[in-house]
Amino acid sequence: MAIVGPSGSGKSTMINLIPRLYDVCEGSVIFDGVDVRKLSLKQLRKNVGVVSQETYLFNGTIRDNLKYAAPEATEEEMIAACKKANIYDFISNQEKGLDTMVGNRGLKLSGGEKQRISIARVLLKDPKLLIFDEATSALDSISEQKIQEAIDPIIKERTSILIAHRLSTILAADKIFVLKDGKIVESGQHKDLVRAGGVYTELYETQFKTSDIPGNNSEIYGMAPLPSDEY
Repeated sequence: MAIVGPSGSGKSTMINLIPRLYDVCEGSVIFDGVDVRKLSLKQLRKNVGVVSQETYLFNGTIRDNLKYAAPEATEEEMIAACKKANIYDFISNQEKGLDTMVGNRGLKLSGGEKQRISIARVLLKDPKLLIFDEATSALDSISEQKIQEAIDPIIKERTSILIAHRLSTILAADKIFVLKDGKIVESGQHKDLVRAGGVYTELYETQFKTSDIPGNNSEIYGMAPLPSDEY
């Protein structure tokens, strides 16, 4: 599933309720049939993996950063996770491979490389629920494509939530929830929401119907503009 909405609509706030970065004031958040407040933080957070827009890497090797999520991970498991995250080719081309130093906060790596290592790390954790919180929003188009190529097969294997501002990253979601001012105002699949004439339609038109701007054509994303009479 995916959560979309204008900036400041409450997307990240809503998702932060799942691992209990803070608790609800009313109602409840149910995880696998259980109110999250009835689970220990250790048990809950063990089963939730988050890849955020802001990537946190420690001043050590790639191996150190991967093992932070799974200290007992074997070499084979780390390599498998890196392949799934579309980062192993980069690592294997480094002189020291997994023992390559990343620098403080990963300063020796590009944004896309850091993000893909972050994805590999969360895969080693093997959580029941994966959350991608604006995972590609701060990257260039080439890095975004590589990360999207990593994410697409992953979300088919396990329950995943994609939070996105760019609609191009959530087209395959089986259900999309649209937020505005902290409330869910629409839900459904892309093809239905884009014709509904609501908030999602407005986001779609803003992002994909400015075909007069070079490089911003909706056809780049396989989303040719719909005839206006179909709305």
